[in-house]
Amino acid sequence: MAVKIRLKRMGAKKSPFYRIVVADSRSPRDGRFIETIGTYNPLTEPAEIKINEELALKWLQNGAKPSDTVRNLLSKQGILEKFHNLKYGK
Repeated sequence: MAVKIRLKRMGAKKSPFYRIVVADSRSPRDGRFIETIGTYNPLTEPAEIKINEELALKWLQNGAKPSDTVRNLLSKQGILEKFHNLKYGK
């Protein structure tokens, strides 16, 4: 099973709000997911990003691949750098 970390769109029309979820890559965007690890609200200034760091690191270590947008959000929060240091032992 290929697992991805990606955005699930919530909110009303023209006012998007996203949950950062871990899901099977074959399931639809807003469909079934395994676990919610955070939220992203692009409408606030600056954009509000809340990610549970422990859960994100756990899923990355278990082989989950983040989507491009989620990869950018994780690197803004410094989580990808921590994952890299854990993986390569710095």
